[in-house]
Amino acid sequence: MAELMPLLLVLAVGVVLLLGYPVALSLGGTALVIALVGEWFGYFDHAFIEALPNRVYGVMTNGTLIAVPLFVFMGVMLERSRVAENLLDTMALLFGPMRGGLGISVTLVGMLLAASTGIVGATVVTMGLLTLPTMLRRHYDPSVAAGTICASGTLGQIIPPSIVLVLLGDVLSSAYQQAQLDMGIFSPDTVSVGDLFIGALIPGLMLVAGYIIYMIGVAIFRPQAVPAIPVGERPRHDARFWLRVLQVLLPPLVLIVAVLGSILYGVATPTEAASVGAVGAMLLAAVHRQLGLDTLLAVVRQTTIVTSMVFLIFIGAAIFSLVFRGFGGDELVTEFLSDLPGGTVGAVALVMLVLFLLGFILDFIEITFVVVPIVGPVLLAMGLDPVWLGVMIAINLQTSFLTPPFGFALFYLRGVAPPELSTGEIYRGVAPFILIQLLMLATLALFPGLATWLPGQVYQ
Repeated sequence: MAELMPLLLVLAVGVVLLLGYPVALSLGGTALVIALVGEWFGYFDHAFIEALPNRVYGVMTNGTLIAVPLFVFMGVMLERSRVAENLLDTMALLFGPMRGGLGISVTLVGMLLAASTGIVGATVVTMGLLTLPTMLRRHYDPSVAAGTICASGTLGQIIPPSIVLVLLGDVLSSAYQQAQLDMGIFSPDTVSVGDLFIGALIPGLMLVAGYIIYMIGVAIFRPQAVPAIPVGERPRHDARFWLRVLQVLLPPLVLIVAVLGSILYGVATPTEAASVGAVGAMLLAAVHRQLGLDTLLAVVRQTTIVTSMVFLIFIGAAIFSLVFRGFGGDELVTEFLSDLPGGTVGAVALVMLVLFLLGFILDFIEITFVVVPIVGPVLLAMGLDPVWLGVMIAINLQTSFLTPPFGFALFYLRGVAPPELSTGEIYRGVAPFILIQLLMLATLALFPGLATWLPGQVYQ
């Protein structure tokens, strides 16, 4: 019976979630109830209950997680400063004269917004409102237009500064330390968020290149699906036009360089860089005359809501993982993954498959806080590079925003799309981009240096 308690815990949490209760309360509340039942029957180690206050206190005093509200603040402030609107208008004029140009513009703007805001919902909604009507009016295939907007909006999950990388950095750091303790190694080494930021740069840019190559392929083989802007409506690319391009591109590029550059050159930690980004976002809003007391209050209010949600889920997940370990669930997972055919390769393949399938029904935050703490120590104890593993998980989690029926990017676009764009067209549109992301995942699995080479060069 004792061996079944971890499975009972997971099953109970799943049932409570299906009943519609909030994720954070479902994780923490169900875990505590099952722990009390287990302790009543002598199946649960009381020492884990005594460690619970320290675990929760550790979450609330974690310095790394201060970056979360700061990056959220930066993203929400930039959303209100009209940076995205100016970028989209200018890029559309720059690339519109070529077939697929509007799609390429959306991808590049998604990349720039990812590197300066990192908030998927705001990016998808903004691009959906501003570019989807234009793309449909230009006779773009509805599924291609919808898929491009959804996929480009999710780039904030992998291109730093990414909130998911901040959360993964903290979770994997704990998992790495636990793996070392399990192996009898006492080392102060951890997995820093900066390592993950640097490691995700090359895969993130390769993913952008994959999106653009797909759009070029559509332009070649299905030119009627992505037509160019008519000749009579194309702007003159004179000195005034290029000055406008420079004025629109320079401010977000300066912000990106200030945030990521300070991390790459070791001038600031990710948390300190997040504060630089928050101040920079306010300066950009002031330049665009969008910074007022009402705007500041609205941004702070939205930041508080998002941050509270993240931390509440984090606390609930910490309780869940503590109870899961108290029932010996980590030992069951270790035995199961170690006995798989193929050894480490088989274990990684299975975990990635499970994460991908969970993305159909769960948000990336729940997956990060619930699944990764369970499987992370086991995989890291097998000798995997923590930066490579973190980037692999981040790309995998990015697909959770695109996979129906609960892909959040699909919901965001559906909410702002015109009625003539059907949900089926949105689903068909994101399918090629999901395949591109899975191909990127396979490429990273075959060539781990894509994630590990740059951090090694930076910290030499």
